[in-house]
Amino acid sequence: MKWIDIPPAWLALCLGLAWWQAVHYPMGLSFGGALADFLGGLLVGAGLVLMALAVHEMRRQRTTIIPHREADALVQTGIFSRTRNPIYLGDALILLGCILYWDAVLALPLVPVFVWWIERHFIIPEENRLRRQFRADFARYCQKTRRWV
Repeated sequence: MKWIDIPPAWLALCLGLAWWQAVHYPMGLSFGGALADFLGGLLVGAGLVLMALAVHEMRRQRTTIIPHREADALVQTGIFSRTRNPIYLGDALILLGCILYWDAVLALPLVPVFVWWIERHFIIPEENRLRRQFRADFARYCQKTRRWV
C-alpha cells in the first residue's frame, strides 16, 4: 500500500473530490465564468511548468524525484533557487486551477488542506532526511530559499 502514498495520488484524490463537488453539488455557486476559466487554465499551466522545470533540474543533478527515497544530491539550482518545493507548489497550483475551472466553489478549502497534508506528510520528512544527509549545506539552503514561495 506504500506505493500509493505518493503526492500524485493525493492530488488525484483532491481533484476527484473537487470534480465530484462541481458536478453533483454546485449549489448555484460560481467563480464567474470566462475569467475563472482563464485564471484556472493559467494556474494549471504554471503548475505543470513548475513541475517540468523541477523534474528537469533533478534529472540533471541525477537525484530521485520519489519522495520517500534518499537524495543523491541537494538540488539548489534552477527553479530550486526560488522555492524548495516546486513540484508540491505545482501540485497546489494545479488543484486551485482545476477548482476554478470546474467552478467547484465548495471545494476551495481542499487547497489549504492539501498543502497542510503534503507539508506534514512529505515535506517535513524529506527535509529531515536532507538535514541529516547534507547538514550545513541544507541549513544554508533553507536560509536563502523559502519552503513554498
